[in-house]
Amino acid sequence: MGYYGVKLHLLSQYRFKGLPKPDDIGLTGAAHHDLTALRPLLPFLPAGQRYGDRIYADQTLKDTRLKEQNLTFYTPVKRKKGQARLTEDEKRFSQRVSRIRQHIEGLFRWIDRKTNLSVASQVRSYNGLLVHVFGRVAAACFLLAFYS
Repeated sequence: MGYYGVKLHLLSQYRFKGLPKPDDIGLTGAAHHDLTALRPLLPFLPAGQRYGDRIYADQTLKDTRLKEQNLTFYTPVKRKKGQARLTEDEKRFSQRVSRIRQHIEGLFRWIDRKTNLSVASQVRSYNGLLVHVFGRVAAACFLLAFYS
């Protein structure tokens, strides 16, 4: 018997007064950094705005994508090394971004509540884990598409 720690990654479209619509879904090992999982998808993202949590606060990434694809990333502000606290403007900006991010967090909670995704006690192999995760995510997407 073994333990497989995984992370589910979603790229989704914001929907006013509704759960976000997933565009891309991926699965990585639990130790895999979120930015590493995102980088292969970047060339395929359409121009526009994307919102992420603090882990995506990479200025080089933001500058490169804006220049090459007209793609803007908004993330809560990270304190700089040695910075004691954020300015009031930085706090307000971070709160605005976090309000939009709440929708994606709500989607993760909804998926788990509807499919019991985080309970994988019967999984005994890597292939079984893939079937467990993607089968339940597919069921959640079906529910989201046809019943919400």
